[in-house]
Amino acid sequence: MVERVTYESLPQFAGPYVHATKHNKTLYISGLTAYGTDAQVLSLTEQTKEILDQISTVLKTEGCTKSNLVKLTIFVRDISKLASIRELLFHFYDGHLPACSLVEVSKLIHPDLQIEIEAVVAL
Repeated sequence: MVERVTYESLPQFAGPYVHATKHNKTLYISGLTAYGTDAQVLSLTEQTKEILDQISTVLKTEGCTKSNLVKLTIFVRDISKLASIRELLFHFYDGHLPACSLVEVSKLIHPDLQIEIEAVVAL
């Protein structure tokens, strides 16, 4: 059975999807961005902080910690700026490094956005 989840504490959107889906003991978090937040028009670093805060909120809501992170997929518009968020990611993982893919894309859903992150979590 698949459970579809929308978190009231996360930015709401009008797209045809939910924040996450649960299947068996796995949570699949949709691509999160800074869209609709104060960070939307800020730097890559600030947008990344916002998204990592959103992921932390989901983890807490689900009774999980960063050690439950299985995999992140990070979409960036300019891979040359990776160094600016690398330290943030290490700090966020808190020693629990997940599998991770990094993909450079030409565009995201809004021109202000520089990064989108999706995650897989073991429940």
